[in-house]
Amino acid sequence: MRWTDLKAELLAVGTARVNGEPAERYIARSTAGPGAGGSGAVFFSAGDQRVKLALNPESPIEIVHRGDGAADLHYNNTVVHGRLKEPGLHCPDQAFLTVTESCIFACRYCSVPRLAGRRKTVEEIVAMVESVKDRIHSISITSGVAGSIEEEEDYVLEVVRHLTRFGLPIGVSIYPTPRTPDRLHALGVVEVKFNIEAATPALFAMQCPGLDYDRLWQVLDQSVALFGRGRVFSNVIIGLGETDAEMEACITRLTAHGIIPVLRPLNPVAALAGAERPSAARLKKLFAVHEQALAVAGLDTRQALTMCTNCAGCDLVPGRDA
Repeated sequence: MRWTDLKAELLAVGTARVNGEPAERYIARSTAGPGAGGSGAVFFSAGDQRVKLALNPESPIEIVHRGDGAADLHYNNTVVHGRLKEPGLHCPDQAFLTVTESCIFACRYCSVPRLAGRRKTVEEIVAMVESVKDRIHSISITSGVAGSIEEEEDYVLEVVRHLTRFGLPIGVSIYPTPRTPDRLHALGVVEVKFNIEAATPALFAMQCPGLDYDRLWQVLDQSVALFGRGRVFSNVIIGLGETDAEMEACITRLTAHGIIPVLRPLNPVAALAGAERPSAARLKKLFAVHEQALAVAGLDTRQALTMCTNCAGCDLVPGRDA
């Protein structure tokens, strides 16, 4: 089975149970996004390919850890020999950090507002990166919103100022103000990700009350002018009620603007806990659309230095998955 076909099947399930030798050092835990507050996840790699699967003892996917990271993945009579990847912070090869683990907004697909997490201090964040600097190639920053969008931005910029000492590429994904691209660019940030989340304005308004869809598009276009084509990214969740035609139109619009879409399969949590994950067939269909749109726009995911497209664990990523 081709890796792309297998990964689509794995992402449609989204979970795995891990047996065999102790694997605690390979478990990544999230404090942002739909996976926040869960029991953790593992990154399974086969050669240069990888997939992230949340831990669930009832999952139909089994990963047997044979020790020192060597592992076998079992699913539907398929066995893949590979390895568990040790995370830097949150994901392999990167320090991917959540600054503020709470949010004043209430996006329906996100668990963070319910967790009421804390904000990390600048000193704490620097120490965390210091602890993994020998096994990472980049730093990625995301954050909730503790009090206001403007105040959160100011705090994240202070974090970035202190992280430039490591001399590593830095990517940032926060909810932006009109000044965000200029301010991040001035600090030497190399990539940004501002998430439109939903394929249509109507779905965005339903899923992200209080946030501004048009502002996100304006900031994305500003960012391309500053950071360059292929250095700007945007999450779009598959499974919020959009049609394939609506998702294709969104993908094509993003790539035509020089923005790389990050197509994220819905993780049914928070207010969407009863929803279904997108099927493997749909993920593969949209992967082909995504692949074609990137090619037409001349965008190459393999050039990504930071964040989700560089990791490629949670999504099917043209150019990185084959």
